[in-house]
Amino acid sequence: MTGLTHFDESGAAHMVDVSGKADTDRVAVAEGRVTMSDATLATILSGTADKGDVIGTARLAGIMGAKRTSDLIPLCHPLPIARVAIEIAPDEALPGLVVTATVATRGPTGVEMEALTAVSTACLTIYDMAKAVQKDMEIGGIRLLSKTGGKSGPWTAPHP
Repeated sequence: MTGLTHFDESGAAHMVDVSGKADTDRVAVAEGRVTMSDATLATILSGTADKGDVIGTARLAGIMGAKRTSDLIPLCHPLPIARVAIEIAPDEALPGLVVTATVATRGPTGVEMEALTAVSTACLTIYDMAKAVQKDMEIGGIRLLSKTGGKSGPWTAPHP
């Protein structure tokens, strides 16, 4: 099981012991996309969706998702999150919305999963709030863009 830290010698899943790791400043950035029709994007941007402020609600959902990651992902450590920033920007080329999450902490393990969960939760909330207008929206492109801190140091995703 080389390289898979969430498995013990016998192959059983376990929570990684981070008690001996040094606390470092850690930041992770993730992104995702919700693709939709031009009309749905216009409805969201105009603020006329029946459920209200889609972007504002999705931003709050992303923040909440980051804070609840260890409740959703079985082997994630609960972390003292210092910062969650959610940016949601229209992209007319999709057309749709691009969600970017930046999560920071100081601790013995990283916040990559928190950033990815924040993006996923925000994207799902966009879908939920706009599904009355368009049911075939697509959520995709969820990926880690970068991370800093920890023993492995900084990492940046290659450009797609």
